[in-house]
Amino acid sequence: MDLQFTRHRRLRQTANMRALVRENFLRLEDLIYPLFVVEGSNIKNEVTSMPGVFQLSLDNLHEEMNEAVSLGIKSVLLFGIPAEKDEFGKEAYHDHGIVQEAIRYIKKNFPDIIVIADTCLCEYTSHGHCGVIEGEKILNDPSLDLLAKTAVSQAKAGADIIAPSNMMDGFVAAIRHGLDEAGFENVPIMSYAVKYASSFYGPFRDAADSTPQFGDRKTYQMDPANRLEALREAESDTLEGADFLIVKPGMPYLDIVRDVKNNFNLPVVVYNVSGEYSMVKAAAQNGWIDEKNVVMEMLTGMKRAGADLIITYHAKDAARWLREQ
Repeated sequence: MDLQFTRHRRLRQTANMRALVRENFLRLEDLIYPLFVVEGSNIKNEVTSMPGVFQLSLDNLHEEMNEAVSLGIKSVLLFGIPAEKDEFGKEAYHDHGIVQEAIRYIKKNFPDIIVIADTCLCEYTSHGHCGVIEGEKILNDPSLDLLAKTAVSQAKAGADIIAPSNMMDGFVAAIRHGLDEAGFENVPIMSYAVKYASSFYGPFRDAADSTPQFGDRKTYQMDPANRLEALREAESDTLEGADFLIVKPGMPYLDIVRDVKNNFNLPVVVYNVSGEYSMVKAAAQNGWIDEKNVVMEMLTGMKRAGADLIITYHAKDAARWLREQ
């Protein structure tokens, strides 16, 4: 029988052959590990909806950081839960706020770790929104001043990278101006440039105690149905001075990751968010999936889509599995 066809399987015959032609790789350096720090002492509260993720007081942060460093993780992203909240989120930009103190602690004890500070107000406001409110309206421009103040206070504490996640119009420009004016022109901005109003954030709001007390965030976070809007958002942040572009969430938005990668020359970061993490954990605990293989496939898929870096709660497990390879 004279058949003409291509034998693709020639390059799949053995593990070494498959490794020889592998196109995308997940590295330890790609992983950014999110941490939730809280005021108080002797606190290590596991987040019910996120098995293996904890709210940690500073005295328990050392053990967690030791483990992360021993696994080869080189970057962490800090979220703070203050003891007190108010309408303007003042603890977000207090020089001795919980995130500022955590930054100082990590930079003193683990100076080589890259510390990324989430720059937002939602964990600190009594209403749970990411900006100043008037009635039930989230005000854009008055929020920018507070976000810039927060970024400067985090930079003063020693943050290596500022990561604003609030999605106010002009937030990158305001923060870049504030940092430059305060003498932090060399501190980069990792912008949550493309952040969707997603249902995948539910477990995070348990971890960060940041559920809105009224309404939702759809007037400032993006409509999940929109694609071209993501390019407009990323372009604005690039022109305003962003150094990294984040796409959030991850798995349902890999087409957006590829669009951003193809259209901009900045490092692209994808946030493998809490809902994605919790679904994998729940399925694994029920014996429905092989957790290791699913996680590594998922993270590799994000790299294939164009992500240079991945923010993930799976970071410690992924680091262990990478070291085993």
